[in-house]
Amino acid sequence: VYAVAMSANARLWGYGLTVAGATLFSTKAIFIKLAFREEVNATLMLAWRMIFSMPFFVVAGLWMFARLKREGKPLPSARAIWMSALTGFVGYGLSSYLDFKGLEYISAQLERLVLFTYPLFIMFIGAAWFRQSITRSGIIACIITYAGLAIVVGIDVPVGGWTTVIGSAFVLACAITFAINQLMAKNLISHTGPIMFTAISMIAGGLACILLQGVAEGSFAATPPFLWQALGCAIFATVLPIFCINGGLSHISAQSVAMISTLSPVVTIALAVYVLGEPFTGADAIGSALVLAGVSYYTWADAKAKQPKPLLPIEEV
Repeated sequence: VYAVAMSANARLWGYGLTVAGATLFSTKAIFIKLAFREEVNATLMLAWRMIFSMPFFVVAGLWMFARLKREGKPLPSARAIWMSALTGFVGYGLSSYLDFKGLEYISAQLERLVLFTYPLFIMFIGAAWFRQSITRSGIIACIITYAGLAIVVGIDVPVGGWTTVIGSAFVLACAITFAINQLMAKNLISHTGPIMFTAISMIAGGLACILLQGVAEGSFAATPPFLWQALGCAIFATVLPIFCINGGLSHISAQSVAMISTLSPVVTIALAVYVLGEPFTGADAIGSALVLAGVSYYTWADAKAKQPKPLLPIEEV
């Protein structure tokens, strides 16, 4: 009885932590949109977000290194470390830039819906590069998801014109590069361990973001209100959700985490309407529901078919 109670409590903790992580991840676009009101660009926001969050990943990496040494376990190979760093530098740095750049043009709601399609790109890219199969459920999910996106984008284009098209293209490119990043990370995690991989890749990605601002602008000057927004994005939309999702994965299955994470776009849409004052029509609701339904169906069907092992997800760009 005690063991059953402990197991039930562990699952509740897992569900709670995952819900918290998904909710916190959803605040990213809100922080960015608020920061953009200070008339700053995407690269400056990226740089300060990583300046504030990188110390946490440095500490996590050093802690894991000390733990491996103390327990006498082998350290990751030099190749695994360099590949993890390259994955973070190129994948996370590039993906984040494309995402932040897209938010300069489109609403937080549309950004989250477009970015949320990345699991489908994992399926297609996995089929092209790793000879993974494209399933019937995947095709059905694509049809449902992109029908929903077509409705939302179709509503926004007459209002935003080419601005909507450009912004959506940036975020769509982000979803593609993020999918590639996830596929590359899957193999590396087995060699480095989830915590060490996250630390290495996030530090490398952070350095890429800081270097980009240094080369592009040469200045990191910012107003106090902007710095508060960047700090909030770093803590509440970057560091805390990663540890929450990690904690959730330690208590419940990867399938459960993936399904609960579908809450993220819903929370983003609610916050965008309430905090940013973005419009939300009945057609937006139908399109959003189709996107959520498509990706949720694919996640459920894929998890049921493969029963994947729990892996630490890379921080959502």
